[in-house]
Amino acid sequence: MEELNNEEFIYTTMEHKKMDFSEWYNEIIDISGLTDKRYPVKGMNVWMPYGFSLMKNTDDMIREKFYGDDYEEVMFPSLISRSMFEVEFEHIKGFEKELFWITKGGRESLEDDLAMRPTSESAMYPMFKLWIRDHGDLPKRIFQIVQVYRYETKHTRPFIRSRDIHFIECHTAHETYEDAEMQMNLYRREWNFFTENLCLPYMEVKRPEWDKFPGAVYTIAFDTLMPSGRTLQIGTIHEYGNNFSKNYDVKYAKENGEGEFVNQTTFGMSERLIAAIVGIHGDDKGLILPPAVAPIQVIIVPITSAEEIFDEYIERVKTQLIKMNFRVRVDDNDNYTPGYKFNQWEMKGVPLRIEIGQREVESNTVTVSLRTRKGRIKVSMDSLSDVDKLLREVEDDLRNNARDLLMAGIEGKPISGQESGIKIMILCESEECARKVESSVEMDMMGHILNYGKEGKCEVCGKNGQSALFSKPY
Repeated sequence: MEELNNEEFIYTTMEHKKMDFSEWYNEIIDISGLTDKRYPVKGMNVWMPYGFSLMKNTDDMIREKFYGDDYEEVMFPSLISRSMFEVEFEHIKGFEKELFWITKGGRESLEDDLAMRPTSESAMYPMFKLWIRDHGDLPKRIFQIVQVYRYETKHTRPFIRSRDIHFIECHTAHETYEDAEMQMNLYRREWNFFTENLCLPYMEVKRPEWDKFPGAVYTIAFDTLMPSGRTLQIGTIHEYGNNFSKNYDVKYAKENGEGEFVNQTTFGMSERLIAAIVGIHGDDKGLILPPAVAPIQVIIVPITSAEEIFDEYIERVKTQLIKMNFRVRVDDNDNYTPGYKFNQWEMKGVPLRIEIGQREVESNTVTVSLRTRKGRIKVSMDSLSDVDKLLREVEDDLRNNARDLLMAGIEGKPISGQESGIKIMILCESEECARKVESSVEMDMMGHILNYGKEGKCEVCGKNGQSALFSKPY
């Protein structure tokens, strides 16, 4: 590979800079074609082809990992009866303000009101009772990728706070609490795999007792830091113990024939993963998409030539890259200049651009630009396999930049354009101490940080404590 002097191109700039994060975010998801907010139902947006492809690639990456870890994929109905919900003790209280209710079928009132699922415990666990009979049926690991519906009364924002949510949820059942804890550790390893591919750093935060998932023994959230200084919850895992199985009478027969309640866990992710990719990786030119999930990994832009050998050369490059399993597209639209195309594909976040003109054909090379770097590189046709290495360099750039943003927040360093910030303090598990700090810093106590935390004396009462995260979350 040969590095070339950077050639300047004229770019049309976005109206909003990233330091004006909210306006920048709204603009980039529109002009990049991820979603269309004009659908006439508040909080429900249309997934456009480019955005849907990005989400689908993310789903496929997650799905493949779950298959490899012996989960089975299912698809449950969207509707849950009121009577099914009412089994759920405290769980229903956590969602009662967010439910969409269906009370009529045609012109007739329903005998039992139906809710659009906000999550699937109340749909799945009556079936678990039928499916799980003895210890031979355990462990049971299932997942589904579906839409869930929550009546979000706050300001809605695509991918961050919607009413029609693309959701990935795992539900497992185990013989013992210790087995369920092993599953929680598996979730952590899976989450690390997902976020490595998405180039997203995170804080692993154990939610406080008063803010855990309704019905859980404990909840661990994966929070990341957006450029605005606000935190975004992009995943959660929950240890249920036998709280749900007792309410749904989900038992298995032990080897001695005695019935025992199963122990359960869940793992949830949503389209907020897309929000994090957009917000954390993007820049003033537009999106920058992780190669693992980018709809187009390599865009080929011809530098116009009418010679037949030129078209054959481009096709040869495209065919070789496709054989290497890259997602490749040739932009052969004659209505736009190469400079316009460079700008368009940078805005759409394509990780790697290849330029092919007469000079490349004559020298048996291609000219390569990485979305994360300035400058251009000359690569010989015999070394096209270097594209894989270059895409991994894009991943490294994204991980490093995102990690720098998170660490700056953790270390309390100011970041240009932040509307807020996070605060880390040593705190005990007392709600009273947490509320005092919340009042002082005007932020929410999100929980204790497990992966970046340290132990010490509570800064309020002096008892034993550890690092706690305070932030203004989305």
